[in-house]
Amino acid sequence: MKKTKEEIIEYINTLDGYEGYIQYSNRKIDKDTDIFTDKNPHANNENGFVYEAHFYNSGKSIAIKQINDSWLVSKTDISNIDENDIQTYKSDIQDWNYNIKMAQIWEEVEDSLCAAMKVKKLKKVVFTGFEKGDSK
Repeated sequence: MKKTKEEIIEYINTLDGYEGYIQYSNRKIDKDTDIFTDKNPHANNENGFVYEAHFYNSGKSIAIKQINDSWLVSKTDISNIDENDIQTYKSDIQDWNYNIKMAQIWEEVEDSLCAAMKVKKLKKVVFTGFEKGDSK
């Protein structure tokens, strides 16, 4: 689904029960205003624009990416993701004691190089929340 600058800010501000972060075009991520670990996301209409944002709740991952003059919103159902497909990464944000979790989404497709047998291929990687503490 595509949205305008105003629509994407309104959309983010209506997300309830999501954790995530917003990367604005004109500055680095501010851990106090752009990362939402225990509160609802809030976007503002500042000098820059939402360049990218990722949000998560227990069953859905939402990715927002700015493309030319609009914003693409991609929703992924992650309620059936295998725990083995979720990786935890240490954040490089100073004085912030959270790690970032990402899930790999795989799909089975026929592969002509494998006698047309079905093989798992990586479809996409999505944000699946934050985790307190050091990386694993």
